[in-house]
Amino acid sequence: MADGRGLATDRAALLALYDLDAGGFRTLDDITSFAAQLCGAPIALVSIVEDVRQRFLARVGLDAEETPRDVSFCALAMLGDNIFVVPDATQDARFIDNALVTGAPHIRFYAGAPLVGGDGEPLGALCVIDTVPRDDLTPLQRQGLSLLARQVMVELEGRRRDRDVIAQQRLDAAAVADSDRMFRTLADTMPQMVWSTLPDGYHDYYNARWYEYTGVPAGSTDGDAWNGMFHADDQPKAWEKWRHSLASGDPYEIEYRLRHRDGLYRWTLGRALPIRDAQGQIIRWIGTCTEIHEQKLMLEEREMIAHELSHRIKNIFSVIAGLIGLSARERPGMQEGADDLRDRILALGRAHDFVRTHGGGVSMAEEQASLHGVLEEIFAPYGGRERLQLSGENPPIDDRSATPLALLFHELATNAAKYGALSTPDGFIALHVVTQGEDIRLDWREEGGPSVAPIASEGFGSRLIALSVERQLGGQLERQWCPEGLRLSLRIPRRSMHRAAAGRA
Repeated sequence: MADGRGLATDRAALLALYDLDAGGFRTLDDITSFAAQLCGAPIALVSIVEDVRQRFLARVGLDAEETPRDVSFCALAMLGDNIFVVPDATQDARFIDNALVTGAPHIRFYAGAPLVGGDGEPLGALCVIDTVPRDDLTPLQRQGLSLLARQVMVELEGRRRDRDVIAQQRLDAAAVADSDRMFRTLADTMPQMVWSTLPDGYHDYYNARWYEYTGVPAGSTDGDAWNGMFHADDQPKAWEKWRHSLASGDPYEIEYRLRHRDGLYRWTLGRALPIRDAQGQIIRWIGTCTEIHEQKLMLEEREMIAHELSHRIKNIFSVIAGLIGLSARERPGMQEGADDLRDRILALGRAHDFVRTHGGGVSMAEEQASLHGVLEEIFAPYGGRERLQLSGENPPIDDRSATPLALLFHELATNAAKYGALSTPDGFIALHVVTQGEDIRLDWREEGGPSVAPIASEGFGSRLIALSVERQLGGQLERQWCPEGLRLSLRIPRRSMHRAAAGRA
């Protein structure tokens, strides 16, 4: 009689992993047929031992598809490491009263190779049966039967892996479906219009807000039909930016006019980011459209007001410069001081013009407002780049720092033109800029000018320089009077140069 030693606690759960009820054991049929021929036996079986029965996945020479487990020879064979042999069952106390011995198929000789799963659990046996006693199998038959048993397990383990793969695919598909439902639910609750595309840019999803906003039928903007929703003047730019993002993987961002359901075009901010897999390949793009129409109109109004104010401020600079010139003509003794004052005011005007907002909502500060830029404006009357050699970094500036910087470098340039390097044809100024921690360091060096000596007393220009550096910019200034020319070292906090740097500090 077969006992339960070595059986898994939940035998049914173990065997379910192999998907045995699906059938399709043609390969096992071939193995069983070959085993019978190899061993010269009339019966060969692939037997799987369950809780109360043994079932035959493949069989030769036997009509029965299963038998009770308590008469199973294979239940013992599967527990060993080697081939289990019964030379004559009528002489073996374990099987002498077995119904398969006393009745059909009248087993006398039995040899079974254990079938053991990859996790070490016994499943059953590949066996050959004869109705007459035998001493044993030949060495070749033993070797062959063991090899065939391993091939049976290759087939069964393959089915188990396939089942696991299919189960995982179903779990993955369910997870994707759940994720998709969550995404669509979340997207439909967002105030922004949300859209999604395949890796090649094919639009295949829009949230409810998109259809509500545009008023178009569901699905009508799939594919590349989305571009037709934009103002005709904005379509080429939108296409160009979108193609660039698809080719490069760069984030997509653009402002365009989107057609509202009322037929009017409203300014909208479009953005999209790629979603990548573990290998870095783009698997989808997720984008949003956010209406910015009111903000855009407000910016245009502010731009118009700023432009008008800037124009009036520039006129004020011109009026003041004119008044100074007029006063100097009436009082010739004031001419020299008036000229200096007028030059300083005009320098402020150039600095103001450099950073002020221009038409179209774009400021020169956004395009080119940098230290080098304002220096070139200030030094243009003195020969520009030929007399001012700039090196190092080019930190950004804005309207807050432009005025004190203009006053500072105008004063330095004026002094250099009167007494220093710019007073001679071959003289020049070298200015090196570098970031040191939270400061911007500017090293001013005059070369090729006359020999200079320290100033005995501090004049208005020196006080103006100190005011610009220390009070307005919060910096420090060191000055050296060298025989070959003036040397200055300026340290200005980065946060004083530009608002963006102040925000990061």
